This record gives sequence, C-alpha cells and structure tokens, in this order.
Amino acid sequence: MKAIKLGILLMAFMLASCAVMDQNHNSKPLERDAKWALLPVANHTDVPQAGLRAEALIEVLLRARGIANLRSYPPALNQDSLFEPAERKVVIDAMNWAREQGVRYAVTGAVEEWHYKVGVDGEPAVGMTLQIVDLKDGDRVVWSSAGSKSGWSRDALSAVAQELIRKMLSDASIE
Repeated sequence: MKAIKLGILLMAFMLASCAVMDQNHNSKPLERDAKWALLPVANHTDVPQAGLRAEALIEVLLRARGIANLRSYPPALNQDSLFEPAERKVVIDAMNWAREQGVRYAVTGAVEEWHYKVGVDGEPAVGMTLQIVDLKDGDRVVWSSAGSKSGWSRDALSAVAQELIRKMLSDASIE
C-alpha cells in the first residue's frame, strides 16, 4: 500500500514538473462585456506561423470565458512568416487600430517555444507570454502571464498549447 501511495506521489510530482508559469494578478476584475481585441502574438521561434496558431487558440479560449465582444486585428497588420517575423511595430500598429475601434482591453503576447523536442520520444514543448492591456487607462498592462509546458510523446503540440493557454487565461480575473 505504501508503494502505491509513493508511486502516486511520484507521478503527481512528475506531472507538475512539466509546466512552469508566472503571473501577475490584476487588482480589479476586467469587464467581460467591454470591447476586447486580439492583437498579434509575436513569433520568436523559427517555426513559421507559431504566433498565428497561438492566436487561434487564444481567440477560442477567450470566447469560452464569455468574452463575446472580441475583435481581431486586420490580417494585413501581421507579418508572421519565416522570412519576415512579426516586430514590435506590428503590435503598436495593431494597438492603434484597436484604439480607433474603441476597444477597452487588448490581448497580445509572444511565442517563445513551439516545437517537438528532438529525440526518441519527440515530446511537444510550448512556451509563451500573454498580456492584457487596458487601452482606456494609458496602455497599462493589467494582467500578464509567462508559461511553458511540455507534453508526452503521444500528445499533440496543439493540445499542449491549448492546455497552457487555458491555464494562463483561467487566472485572469474577468467578470
């Protein structure tokens, strides 16, 4: 019986060690019914369109949190490609666009890691940052999170990313 308990404890420790996350918690709840915008997620990896893949997951997960008034930036503002990575200017242009649209909260971030690890098992690994900026309060960052997660060899990269983003966004106080 002790061996089983020890095994369960060891397994829980191993699973917990697969993810790392740091967050700041917003002091006041963010308004769910305000205008929100999803801005470009910068791609700091060598994987083409990793930022766009993350954006697709973020959009779905924000809507699942009840944010119905969510707009996406115009596609022409994103330059996420292998040869011309998204730069800070793209995010600034997207923030200006969001302000013109009367958006209150802008969600943006960066993908730092998005790949399958090299080796026999080829585990998926994702690392990224997210932040919510209050455009009506002097572009103040009201919530931010940095996280990374790796999965097992049979896990899909998108599933690991979805799990990580869901966990990151679940800690944002949205009412």
